[in-house]
Amino acid sequence: MSKTTFVIALVAGVMAGGAYVLPAAAQAPPPPIAAEPLTARSVFVDDISLKFKIKLGGRATDVVDVQDPSSTVVVRYTVQPGAQFPWHSHAGPVVVNVVSGALTYVGADDCVPRTYAAGQAFVDPGQGHVHTAFNPTNAPTVFVATFFDAPAEGPLLIPAPPGGC
Repeated sequence: MSKTTFVIALVAGVMAGGAYVLPAAAQAPPPPIAAEPLTARSVFVDDISLKFKIKLGGRATDVVDVQDPSSTVVVRYTVQPGAQFPWHSHAGPVVVNVVSGALTYVGADDCVPRTYAAGQAFVDPGQGHVHTAFNPTNAPTVFVATFFDAPAEGPLLIPAPPGGC
C-alpha cells in the first residue's frame, strides 16, 4: 500500500468512524425531569367519590375526601440524579408508584424527608398540600403518578412557596 493510499484510507476510516461518534456526542443531555403522559385526561362517566386515609409515622390520620374527582390522568416521570421538583401542590390527590430508583418526598407541613424506593407507593393528598420531591440517588428515578381531580387542561403542578422548610 502506498503512502498516499494509506493516508486516504486512514482519513476515510476516521470520517466513517466519526459519523458514529459525532451524533452521540451532539445529543443533548436528558432534561432534569421529564414527564410523559401515559393516558389522555379522562373524565369519569359514573358518579364517584374518592377518600384516602393517610397516617405517616406517629402523626394523626389525614383524610383526603374528594366528592367529585372529575377527571384523571397518568404520567410517567423520569427524574435525573439530584433533580428536584419545585415546591408545588395539585388540584386533587396523586397516587405515586416508584418504578426504579428512589424518590424523596418532603411536605411543607412537617419538612420531614420520606424516601420511597422501587416497588413502593404513596399518596400525595393534593388539595393545597405543598411539597417537593427529589431524586437522592446516582441513577435516574422513574415513577408513575395517577392524578385525580386533574384539571381538564393546563399544568398538573400548582407552584407554591416552600413554607418553613
